[in-house]
Amino acid sequence: MRNKTYNKKKILVVFSTAALIILGLVGRLAYLMIFDAEYYQKKAEALHEREREIKAARGEIIDANGKVLATNRTVCTISVIHSQITDPEKVIRQLSAVLEMDEETVRKRVEKVSSMERIKTNVDKKIGDQIRNMELDGVKVDEDFKRYYPYNELASKVLGFTGGDNQGIIGLEVRYEEYLKGINGTILTTTDARGVELEGVAEDRIEPIAGNTLQISLDYNIQMYAQQMAEKVMEEKQADKVAILLMNPQNGEILAMVNVPEFNLNEPFELNTEDNTDSMSDEEKQEALNQMWRNGCINDTYEPGSTFKIITASAGLEEGVVHLDDQFNCPGYKIVEDRKIRCHKVGGHGAETFVQGIQNSCNPVFIEVGLRLGVDHFYKYFQQFGLMSLTGVDLPGEAGTIMHKKENVGQVELATISFGQSFQITPIQLATTVSSLINGGRRVTPHFGVKVLDKDGEEVETFEYEEKENIVSEETSATMRMLLESVVSEGSGKNAYIEGYRIGGKTATSQTLPRSANKYISSFIGFAPADNPQILGMCVIYNPQGVYYGGTIAAPVIRSIFENILPYLGIEKE
Repeated sequence: MRNKTYNKKKILVVFSTAALIILGLVGRLAYLMIFDAEYYQKKAEALHEREREIKAARGEIIDANGKVLATNRTVCTISVIHSQITDPEKVIRQLSAVLEMDEETVRKRVEKVSSMERIKTNVDKKIGDQIRNMELDGVKVDEDFKRYYPYNELASKVLGFTGGDNQGIIGLEVRYEEYLKGINGTILTTTDARGVELEGVAEDRIEPIAGNTLQISLDYNIQMYAQQMAEKVMEEKQADKVAILLMNPQNGEILAMVNVPEFNLNEPFELNTEDNTDSMSDEEKQEALNQMWRNGCINDTYEPGSTFKIITASAGLEEGVVHLDDQFNCPGYKIVEDRKIRCHKVGGHGAETFVQGIQNSCNPVFIEVGLRLGVDHFYKYFQQFGLMSLTGVDLPGEAGTIMHKKENVGQVELATISFGQSFQITPIQLATTVSSLINGGRRVTPHFGVKVLDKDGEEVETFEYEEKENIVSEETSATMRMLLESVVSEGSGKNAYIEGYRIGGKTATSQTLPRSANKYISSFIGFAPADNPQILGMCVIYNPQGVYYGGTIAAPVIRSIFENILPYLGIEKE
């Protein structure tokens, strides 16, 4: 009797529990159907929607006069949707033939079970249209954009290039990415449970927004001519490389920046040398590409040699430790502590004034000026002139000055620094510092970016750059302009002289490390008009063969460029 009662109670508990569970499920179902219906409806729709990206056109880069230096070409991306393919063999056969691809490669991609599989990108639009007209089930042709550079090698290490995703990799392309990239759009299509797109169901489409146009200070005509001159002297002197930099010393705008050998921007992963890439490892080829892409004007440092005497002279005049009529004597060397430091003229220059010393580029004169300044004052002017900071040029990867620590500089180090040896700076640093010393004493920021324009050519943003006032007095700046003009008219820079123009400048010939290799760097930095500089030019020739003096081989390069571009810039002969 007790067992029967116990069993009835047990059965009642089980039924009660089951009833509660069923009621709970019914209640939950009602809640989902009534209160969460919209949320789950969207989730269900999402399972049957496929999104495809529409690439935005990248903004153009134009030169100072509006000439297009970087633009886009329409290309296509060919993809397949596995669930929609009705005749895979036909798709494999025809795509292989038209795209000129290995059939096995195409087969692997066509037979891969995925929502969408890319077969090939950057396909010429004509071929894309041909494939579209085949009307192959499951094959999609989406239009895309590929970066295109109309002038191939022109300013390659300045402009830079983009990767497969159209994103900037080096140069201005990466520096101004945020303005150039645009915003991608999307195409949203509805499919059935098998992933097949439903006919008659409208596509949702969000249109892409093209990137803005970047206008830069670089002038196509000046860049083209400077590049031709660099290639000419590189071939004539069998040099390793040549750099030419042209800028406005009054505001820092860069009109040309040449680094030959340049490379083809439309084929940026092909080496510009005759090296056999087949024998290279992946690491070796990548290192070779990295070297090819380097912008020597901003990425590489070198011993400037005698062009640095402009800085020593400016510091000495500003500090008052030297005057124009100070007398010096050069026997062909100067003894500093236990070292005999030679002048480039073995027999010496004899008695000379400071003016003659800079005209002659006499090492003992500048050693004496450096010693008069002393370590503390010399380093004070390094800081004041901006030599110990980056220039702030709007290109990635700028290298800094490599200088002795102040506490490690003795008299011998100070002597060699005074005429431009035993430390290293970049060409852009030297050009910027000299610009600031001859423009009245304003430290300018070298730059390319001028403004950003929208698709209608309306100005979106104009860039402004920092200037530092009074790094030297106007008096010292005027004196330096006069001295450097005399270097060209009467001294070592006479090969830069142009009849009817007032040209200032300074030559240099420095030896690379190790000295035993007997390799040299020849350079010249010049500006015009000397009394009111509007253009500064710099030429650096690395490891020239034969005659290697800067005054002999680098000064004529700047003279030739100035002869052609001064009238172009509206600077008339006097």
